[in-house]
Amino acid sequence: MNGTSGLTPAVTDLSGLKPAGTSLERRASRVPQIIAATIGNALEWYDFLIFGYLTAIVSRLFFPGTSEFCSLLAATATFGVGFFMRPVGGILLGTYADRHGRKAALQLIIVLSTIAMALMAFAPTYAAFGVGAPLIILVARLLQGFATGGEFASSTAFLVECASEGRRGLFGSWQSFGQGLAMLGGTAMGALITSHLPPAALNAWGWRIPFFVGLLICPVGFWIRKYLQEPEIYLRAQSKEHPKSPLKQVFARHRKALWVCGALIASGTTNVYILNVYMPTFATKQLHLPLNQAFTAQCIAGIAAVLLIPLFGALSDRIGRKPVLIGSLLTYLLLLYPMFALVLSKPSIPNFMLMLLALGCARAGYGGVVSCILAEQFPTAVRSTGMSISYNVAVMCFGGPAQFVVTWLIQTTGTPMSAAVYLMVATVMGLLASFFVLEPTRLDNENRIVERVPEFAMPAGRR
Repeated sequence: MNGTSGLTPAVTDLSGLKPAGTSLERRASRVPQIIAATIGNALEWYDFLIFGYLTAIVSRLFFPGTSEFCSLLAATATFGVGFFMRPVGGILLGTYADRHGRKAALQLIIVLSTIAMALMAFAPTYAAFGVGAPLIILVARLLQGFATGGEFASSTAFLVECASEGRRGLFGSWQSFGQGLAMLGGTAMGALITSHLPPAALNAWGWRIPFFVGLLICPVGFWIRKYLQEPEIYLRAQSKEHPKSPLKQVFARHRKALWVCGALIASGTTNVYILNVYMPTFATKQLHLPLNQAFTAQCIAGIAAVLLIPLFGALSDRIGRKPVLIGSLLTYLLLLYPMFALVLSKPSIPNFMLMLLALGCARAGYGGVVSCILAEQFPTAVRSTGMSISYNVAVMCFGGPAQFVVTWLIQTTGTPMSAAVYLMVATVMGLLASFFVLEPTRLDNENRIVERVPEFAMPAGRR
């Protein structure tokens, strides 16, 4: 994909990258790096997502309005405003990662996140500080959005570039696995505080506990990332090609990749921020279920889905990315309407958990391959920049407003089923984009990964 049309095959140079030692030794040396990257990624996403899980509580404390609906809209809008800084952070931090290294970018990101989490943890409520309280929350969300804008691309590039031959799908899946861990951590914290604290204590100080936990573990993330080693593929690419402007090169040579990746992420992020982050609010406001039980159900369903992600990543190394991606999205699309119909007609915690379990497991295939797919659409020298742009613009436009849009749709249409219809439209977008994904097929005589058009792609297991 190196022409201005984006149709020419993209080549990532891997020549000369044959480290000493047996294959077993090389594989063992990668394990600590993958663990460090995954844990650091999980901590980073926990910091960003925890606000969304506590929307129902935060709306009352920081955004008092004329009605509960107005307060909820204000809180969801503030959650979404952090997404407007994502493209800015993505472009600046993505370019930084391509020019100065994945490790340097990942360390900077965790420092910025620590500052933002401190603002959230110590922010006074509206009753104590008036209009200044929501302004502090706003600043914290903007800073979090800037930092998180560089997280996905930097950590994904690191993971995929660390992978051994024929295992990029598995290694890339740890990005989604880390995000899944963050979501589980957020739901677990939500279940813990809502189950063990009375409403008065929860509103007075209990809501701060998840933020303090995030603040305490941020230094752990920085320490972990201090011992990362730059992938050899990245170092080799930098020695041969060091573009003065990765941003300019991406827009000049990889426009098709930007559109395809953007559509895939738009589909995925809409579903993530509704199905995962918004569901506790949906359960309490639309299904009238206890918040603590909704958190518990989501946590149980989330564990099953997260465990499937690496399995689908490994499967994509055998049969190709596209079969896994298309199969996952199609199954998910077919399940959306009947699952929502079930839980709305018979609202109960078992049915709520069944819905989340079925939809989460169906989407695990998408989570297992999407990170690797995005990384494979761009060459090493501009990989982080390309992924940052496509990922963060899509998340800003579709993921950030998702909770706000669904809240408004339900209020306007008068039916909670509008949430399912919105998710179905987003999923169709991802299905259409999946047919334009380019897959690596083999290593050529110079030990380079060659990306060819899908019609000529050969599954990894048949190389």
